[in-house]
Amino acid sequence: MTNSPTVIVVGGGAIGCSTAYYLTKLGCKVRVLDAGRVGRACSHGNCGYICPSHVLPLTAPGAVWRVLRMMFDKDSPLYVRPRFDPTLWSWLLRFGLHCRQGTMMKTAQARHALLASSMKLYRELLVDESLDVEWQDRGLLFVYKSPHEFAGYERTADLVRHEFGIQSTRHEGTQLAELEPALRSDLAGGWHFPSDAHLRPDRLMESMASLLRTLGVEIMEGVTVERIDVAGGSAQAIQTTHGRMTSDVLVLAAGAESPKFAEQLGCRLPIQPGKGYSITMPRPRGAPTIPMIFEEYHVAATPWPSGLRIGSTMEFVGYDRSINRRRIELFRKAAAEYLREPPCEPIQEEWYGWRPMTYDELPCIGPAPKARNVIVAAGHGMIGIATMTATGKLASELATGTIPHLDPSPYSLTRFGG
Repeated sequence: MTNSPTVIVVGGGAIGCSTAYYLTKLGCKVRVLDAGRVGRACSHGNCGYICPSHVLPLTAPGAVWRVLRMMFDKDSPLYVRPRFDPTLWSWLLRFGLHCRQGTMMKTAQARHALLASSMKLYRELLVDESLDVEWQDRGLLFVYKSPHEFAGYERTADLVRHEFGIQSTRHEGTQLAELEPALRSDLAGGWHFPSDAHLRPDRLMESMASLLRTLGVEIMEGVTVERIDVAGGSAQAIQTTHGRMTSDVLVLAAGAESPKFAEQLGCRLPIQPGKGYSITMPRPRGAPTIPMIFEEYHVAATPWPSGLRIGSTMEFVGYDRSINRRRIELFRKAAAEYLREPPCEPIQEEWYGWRPMTYDELPCIGPAPKARNVIVAAGHGMIGIATMTATGKLASELATGTIPHLDPSPYSLTRFGG
């Protein structure tokens, strides 16, 4: 490692931009490559939750049966397009094998470390760099129509409080409408996690790109990486649509498209694109003030001073680039069943993005087995924005040989085998 190492970061999303930021703080000369525009992929249209409450993974006991009930229903929050895809079916099988209590809690410990560190680092970042991202400390509300489902969540709330110190407050019936008047009065109740926060992701990415340029980071958009040339245990160069490029260190932060480089790096990256959607509109009359999840639909609503976004759902349909109109209508239906004044036109943006989903619900952060100068930072699933800062800092530490601020072993690529 030279005194001022050069680093190429492949991927200009939240993880790539955060890694580039922390690399500059460690004295590196950084170039960020993005196949499209920085921050316009999965980091752009999500719901922007900075959520320690999301410590538990999807791989919970009983999740397999819930998934099986939903996966072939095109109107359910989860949809798997029936097709011959051995890689996907292997991924789903391994997901199912992880749905055990002990495995869930081990995974939760590793997620908690990233989420807690990120919250602290976000607050430092916002102060140090004066970023305008519409950050608000309003907590997060899990809202239920069903009395049975509402009461059943108490076990989960108790678990995360006991194991991780994450507090929540139970609001039943009319108490919920008193907390958030935008909600209908006939709902069963909700659980409020006051330690969560939210921001506007597109503003975050615009601010990060501007900040990186100010710090001297070279950002190259419209550049596709075609191949990583590996020899002698390190990456010698990358071949791109803009020619051959070299650096001391390479960081692969290409989200759901990272697996195409796995064979070249001598590792497995079991990442599937979990397609999510959102719609964004100007802030309507009667909009919520607290971000929330309509639990029976697994649909989220996020209010900002400048607008309102409704989104979520999960489709395993490969790298499909179309907008599924059923998803947009599902958002409208969910909002109408939970909000007093469901939002209406105009819709400013309809969006989709590929969440990089791993079957064990942990990101892949660490050196590549066949290339010691390549750090992978991908596979963050539904907590990419929430873990952006901790991942960026950890990846920068691993890239430069700095003592890591978190134990990196739970996120190592070696957990998947060769």
